[in-house]
Amino acid sequence: MLRITLEQWRMFRAVVEYGGFNQAAQGVHKSQSSIHSAVAKIESSLGVKLFHVEGRRTHLTEAGEMMLRRAEYLLEEAAKIEAIGNTLGEGVETQLRIAIDQTLPKTLLYDVLDATSAQYPLLRIELVESVLKGANELLTKNQVELAISPFSGEGFSEQLCSIEFIAVAHPQHALHHMGRELTPEDLKAHRQIVIRDSAQQDKQDAGWLGADQRWTVSQINTSIDMIANGLGFAWLPKHAITEHLSQGSLKALPLVSGTQRTHPLYLLFKDGDNLGPAARTLLGELRSRV
Repeated sequence: MLRITLEQWRMFRAVVEYGGFNQAAQGVHKSQSSIHSAVAKIESSLGVKLFHVEGRRTHLTEAGEMMLRRAEYLLEEAAKIEAIGNTLGEGVETQLRIAIDQTLPKTLLYDVLDATSAQYPLLRIELVESVLKGANELLTKNQVELAISPFSGEGFSEQLCSIEFIAVAHPQHALHHMGRELTPEDLKAHRQIVIRDSAQQDKQDAGWLGADQRWTVSQINTSIDMIANGLGFAWLPKHAITEHLSQGSLKALPLVSGTQRTHPLYLLFKDGDNLGPAARTLLGELRSRV
């Protein structure tokens, strides 16, 4: 039988959090005597002194610091147990699988995932980064519940945002030393870095693919790194290379036309009625931020 209740541990933590007994009483809307009683109960039960007072300030003892670390862990675990109970009671899904095209801005993605997890801390999120038709294929095969793709698909399909692409190469690349606007014929003579479609079937090509020399990679970051090292040119998401452009390791190509292109990203899922509360929350967070 436990001699100390969770509520008493909470009162102990409140004294530390608010900086004193009186402040804790005001902060948690309890009487000061009940705060003192809870701390005294812990001290008498364990035979330790948790606080010492210097003037008007209350400080943890060495034993108090150790007990605080343990108490915080205990209270966090208790909160998780309650969250699990609420999740089960509400029918909240325990896992959410999402296919995200690599061109989606990472800051947007991280904000959405963090906001969703804050509301459903026990939700396990499985993120699959895809290219071109890869997200569509994963959704079709029921390997994810939600997808963000440059291609619309069957089921629910909503244009989420548009991504701006820009043709770039390293400032010292030969294409930047021709002294004039560039034509497709100029590009053909130089190496293009291409991103491979992550789909296994029904693969799609996107953008201009007219160069005689091509290196194909599977990650946008690899393409950016190659081009920043002077190994070729490509159209890349502008948001992903802002720092490179400002630092001068990448520079926009002076094309006759088509230096900048815009491509849509679509939000996809099969059946909205089958989406759980956590998935709906993620959709709301995503829509509100784009």
